[in-house]
Amino acid sequence: MSVEQTEVLDELVDVRGRDVLDVGCGEGWLVRHLAAAGAHAAGIDPLAVALERARREDPGAPAERYLESSAEALPFADSSFDVVVFFNSLHHVPVESMDAALEQAGRVLRPAGVIYVQEPLAEGSFFELMRPVEDETPVRAAAQSALERAAAGGFTQLARREAVIATELSGFEAFHARMLSVDPSRAASFAEHERTLRTEFGRLARRSGDRFVFDQPFRVHLLAR
Repeated sequence: MSVEQTEVLDELVDVRGRDVLDVGCGEGWLVRHLAAAGAHAAGIDPLAVALERARREDPGAPAERYLESSAEALPFADSSFDVVVFFNSLHHVPVESMDAALEQAGRVLRPAGVIYVQEPLAEGSFFELMRPVEDETPVRAAAQSALERAAAGGFTQLARREAVIATELSGFEAFHARMLSVDPSRAASFAEHERTLRTEFGRLARRSGDRFVFDQPFRVHLLAR
């Protein structure tokens, strides 16, 4: 069964009136979603170019809403947030720093707070489509291992879910833009494999009217201290 992108997050976590941190916020779409749902939302990301786009898309936001930082060195005091979110971002943290990133999330979490981690699995048609550009099999597995260690260590696992997101794209150029918005350094690899990618785009897509649909299974861990 496929779900909307934030459906599990919206179901498991009530963000209304709460201080929420999006770790690896990219261009800020989730920060804006959280703010619209009533949260006092902030985002951090190590890519300055992504944060510039986030601020352009959110011109009325306070200056401190988007900060440049890595996940393993959060620039916040202890007990600053009610909710910390890693939304498709933990696997982008260097493997050797994933445990530290989760510890940092725990450090800035308030006593009754939760950490929501949504991570794509190394399967599904969208994963197969992006694989020639960047095979994330090892880092996605490493993220799951870090989460298992956290749940067996200093964190309590409150919930664990698996579901599938049906990613709809208007065409190949939308796929290109999506891949580079996450990581601009993919540009050279994308250009190198473009012919293969165009073939795979047509082979793997499920058509829905004028849209091209790809499935991405994911797993959610909801953690508390």
